[in-house]
Amino acid sequence: MPRHGLDHRGVLFVLSSPSGAGKSTIARMLLAGDDDIAMSVSVTTRPPRAGEVDGKDYHFVDVPRFKEMVAEGELIEWAHVFDHRYGTPEKPVLDMLAAGRDVLFDIDWQGAQQLFQKAGGDVVRVFILPPSVEELGRRLASRGTDDEDVIAGRMQRAASEISHWDGYDYVLINDDVDQCFEEVRTILQAERLRRSRQTGLIGFARKLMSATA
Repeated sequence: MPRHGLDHRGVLFVLSSPSGAGKSTIARMLLAGDDDIAMSVSVTTRPPRAGEVDGKDYHFVDVPRFKEMVAEGELIEWAHVFDHRYGTPEKPVLDMLAAGRDVLFDIDWQGAQQLFQKAGGDVVRVFILPPSVEELGRRLASRGTDDEDVIAGRMQRAASEISHWDGYDYVLINDDVDQCFEEVRTILQAERLRRSRQTGLIGFARKLMSATA
């Protein structure tokens, strides 16, 4: 919410990490405790998993429709991830941003790079690292959702994903999920207070100056 009733511009808040490092868990914690940030709902060509709802978890589309959205410029970012396509519809994101809402993105480095190229100063990028390769493998196995071949593929991909850590504004090590969440929340709160995002400050300062002149 705007502080002191001042207008402000929203933050495009990106969380990225290798699969299993904790970004989705922290994203859920952030959404549960903060009414001023909303999750960006991605479009994907992968089939729904058990319990997923179209339009809430993802917008599920076929490959021809996804290609059409790319060709028409409807996606602010998109990428191939694990043999499927994922992307972010641009219009709802820009609408929320202009209304002063913060938008949360759970996307990989490719999407983060594209988003930054298009939205620049509105984007805050946070990369989450696991404390060790061994712990990353343990977390992936403990989820119980993937077979050994899928886990091996995710572990192999992790090295490539981690190599892009230096393309982010903040880099955190998730050795304790509660502490990492507090660090993420602190970053978001600080970024909300940047002068460039508080668009009502100019008028507020001028009003103060004229009242004391």
